[in-house]
Amino acid sequence: MDAQTINRNIWHTGEQGDAGPVTILQIGEGNFLRGFFDWMIEQCRKQGLYDGSIAVTQPRPGGKPKIDALAAQDGLYTLVLRGLEEGNPVERREVISAISEAFDPYSEWDRFLSLAERPELKVVVSNTTEAGLAYRPEPYTEGQPIHSYPGKLTVLLYRRYLHFGGSPDAGLVCLPCELLERNGDTLRQCVLQYCEDWELPESFKQWVKEHNRFLNSLVDRIVTGYPEQELTERWFGEWGYRDPMLTTAEPYHFWAIEGELELERLLPLRKAGLNVHWVDDLKPFQLRKVRILNGSHTLMTPLGIVLGLETVREAMEHPQVGRLVKLAVEHEIIPALPELDAAELRQYAQDVYGRFLNPFIRHRLSDIAMNSLSKFKVRLLPSLQYAMRHSDLPAGLVAGMAGLLRYYKVSKGDNGFVGEALNGSRYTVRDDEELLELIAGIWSVAERQAQPLQETVAQLLSREELWGCNLNALASGNRLAAALSSQLDVWEGLPHV
Repeated sequence: MDAQTINRNIWHTGEQGDAGPVTILQIGEGNFLRGFFDWMIEQCRKQGLYDGSIAVTQPRPGGKPKIDALAAQDGLYTLVLRGLEEGNPVERREVISAISEAFDPYSEWDRFLSLAERPELKVVVSNTTEAGLAYRPEPYTEGQPIHSYPGKLTVLLYRRYLHFGGSPDAGLVCLPCELLERNGDTLRQCVLQYCEDWELPESFKQWVKEHNRFLNSLVDRIVTGYPEQELTERWFGEWGYRDPMLTTAEPYHFWAIEGELELERLLPLRKAGLNVHWVDDLKPFQLRKVRILNGSHTLMTPLGIVLGLETVREAMEHPQVGRLVKLAVEHEIIPALPELDAAELRQYAQDVYGRFLNPFIRHRLSDIAMNSLSKFKVRLLPSLQYAMRHSDLPAGLVAGMAGLLRYYKVSKGDNGFVGEALNGSRYTVRDDEELLELIAGIWSVAERQAQPLQETVAQLLSREELWGCNLNALASGNRLAAALSSQLDVWEGLPHV
C-alpha cells in the first residue's frame, strides 16, 4: 500500500466533503499559512464554532509541486507545535483538516474563477511575501490566468460582481498576511489600479470600494517548516504514517487585525481562545514586529548564509552575528521608533531573542532568505535612513547590509542564481529575476574590469529598483558606500564556519 493510501486510511474520520462548504479562499500554499491561519481555523472547527472550509491555491507557478502534494493528501497534513510555555517544554501534534480543496490556478483557471460564484465564500486570506503584494502592470486576456495575486483577486471579484449582479451581500473580506505596512490598503489600491488598467466598469469599482473589506493585519508566529530528516523518521515511526507535508511551528502566535470586534461573527477566532486582537490602530503592533522580529531575521539571514550558518539559533549563538543583531536592535532599531515606548520595545526584543533561541525549533535561514531585497527595504532600510538623518552611520545595520550585498553576489546558472559562501559552499538565491539579473550584471562587470569595491557598492546603492531611492543621494551616502565596502572586507576575513 503506498504512503498516500496509508495516510488517507489513518487520517480520514469520514467521507470527503465532511469538511463543509468553502467559505475561505487562501492564496498561499506555504508553511506559514498552514502553520498559522489554517491551524486557527482548525481550532474553531474542533470547538464547533465554524463549519466552513478552505480552498488553497498558490500565488506563483513555482508553487505547483507543493499544491499537488497537498491535493494528493486531500488537503490533510500534520502540524507539530514545539517550544517553551512558561519555561516548560511542550510538543503537540495534530492533523489539520480545514482544507477541502487545493489546486493550481494557472492550469485550472476556470476552477479558480468558479469559486467567485459560491455564495458561501466570505473571506480571502493571503501570504505571498512582500514582493507578491505589489502592483505590476500586466494585460488581461479573457480565459488566461493572471500572474500576480492582486490581479487574480481583481478578476475573481469581477466574476463575483457579475454573477451576483453587484449585490452588496456578495462582497468579500480580504485578510492579507504579508509583512507589509498597511497591507490591506496596499491590496485595495492594487485591485483598483487593475480596474483602471483593464477599463472595468465604474459600477464595479464602486462595488469594490463600498462592499468589500481589505483589512490591515499583522501576523506573528515562527513557522519552521519540514524538520530535519532524523527527527521526521523518528516521528513517522511513532505515528505509523509518513507525511511529506508535515510542518512545525512554535506555540506562540499573535494576530492583530484592524477591524471591529463584530467581525468575530465571520471568524470566531477570539471566541476559540486564540491570541487574535481586533484593533482600531495597527501601527504600534506593526512597527515593533516588522522592525524588531522580522528586521532581526532579515539582518542575520544573508550574512549567516554567507558565513555558512544554517539556522536562526546558530546565528544568535554565533559570536559575531548574535552580537550584531542585539547591537542593531537595541541601539539602532529601537531608537528609530521614538513614537513607541522604548521600555516596552526592549522587553519585546528580549522575548524575541528567547524565541530565536528556542531549542526545539530548527528555523533554517534558507527558508527565510527568499526576497531578502524587498524584505530589507521594508524592515531595515527605514531604521538605516533614520540613523543617517539623526546620527552617525549605524554600525550594526551597515554590517547587516554588507552581508546582504555579499549574499547577492551571484551568477546565473542552469538552476537559477547562485552565490558562494565564505567556506566555498554554494547557495541558490530566490528573488525577483529582473533584480537578480541586474545585480549579477553589476558584480560580473566589476570582476571583469577589476573595479574597485567601493565603486561597485556605489553602483548597487544608486539603483532605485533595489531600494526605492538612490541611497548615494542621501546625506552620508558616500560614507555609506565606503563603510559597506570596509565591512565586506571584514566579512571576507572572518573564520569560516
